Amino acid sequence: MTTNLQQDIIILAVESSCDDTAAAVLYNGKILANEVASQQIHELYGGIVPELASRAHQQNILPVVIMALQKAGVDKKELSAIAFTKGPGLIGSLMVGCSFAKSMAQALNVPLIGVNHMQAHVMAHFIDPPFPAFPFLCLTVSGGHTQIVKMSDYFKGEIIGKTIDDAAGEAFDKAAKMLGLPYPGGPLIDKYAQSGNPKAFLFPVPQIPDLDFSFSGLKTSFLYFIQKQVGLNPNFINENLADLCASIQFTIIKHLIKKIVLAAQKTGIKHIALAGGVSANSALRKAIQEEGIKNGWQTYIPAFEYCTDNAAMIAITAFYKYQNFDFEEMNTAPFAR
Repeated sequence: MTTNLQQDIIILAVESSCDDTAAAVLYNGKILANEVASQQIHELYGGIVPELASRAHQQNILPVVIMALQKAGVDKKELSAIAFTKGPGLIGSLMVGCSFAKSMAQALNVPLIGVNHMQAHVMAHFIDPPFPAFPFLCLTVSGGHTQIVKMSDYFKGEIIGKTIDDAAGEAFDKAAKMLGLPYPGGPLIDKYAQSGNPKAFLFPVPQIPDLDFSFSGLKTSFLYFIQKQVGLNPNFINENLADLCASIQFTIIKHLIKKIVLAAQKTGIKHIALAGGVSANSALRKAIQEEGIKNGWQTYIPAFEYCTDNAAMIAITAFYKYQNFDFEEMNTAPFAR
């Protein structure tokens, strides 16, 4: 690629917050490559093992970066900056990405840009048009976080609602585990739910004041229900798997939608975005679009590849930070929460 580095912004971004090792290359706001290496080993344990995750990142990060640069047609000497996920996430996993980014930035003598993982999920909406208009509300739903963020500018966001205990993504995965589904179970619940009746089994929608969320009570209710029914009929889960998936999914989504509707009413904002790994859930995507039509919202949902953990969202956030000269010192360190 032939470029003028005084005018063009070319960023390599790495993401290593959890169990996916990702690298992306951005050229003047356009994503040229977005590569991800997933870690299958965690399926054996029914969840993420932090030590195994960090070791796998060490093995995967260089091949993924090389693949992204090659796909983008960019030489490392052309890079304007190196970006990385600073947190939140698994500290061992974050350390791998942070150390790699710092080393590469120092070797190339280019700026280092640290990116907040949750902020990047929101900023994923600026990868492809249509872009949200400010102010907008973003329902950010992942395995570790559930938030409603009021965005008034690219880097001016206020969390106006959050979970007081567990995240929606965790609720999906734990419910899947109770049903005997392999990890990660959230996507499997979505898959089986498509052929089930969402009102076959009724579970209590959490009743939390104002804009906050709670999923621990729902998980407990689901567990007790499953235990009771299996005690009466050992084949209960197999005989009702689709309906169980559809019913628990319906309840989780109902709680999420209820809160974003309330947030829109309270703020008067009609530009509503959805982000985070759980935004890949087909029923949630459909529900937010239906509410948008009902309430006169303009809704925004990223492409599937930008919903789950990816480096493209890190790159686009770094692109705006670069223009503000918002760089990290080389002695920077990641944060877990």
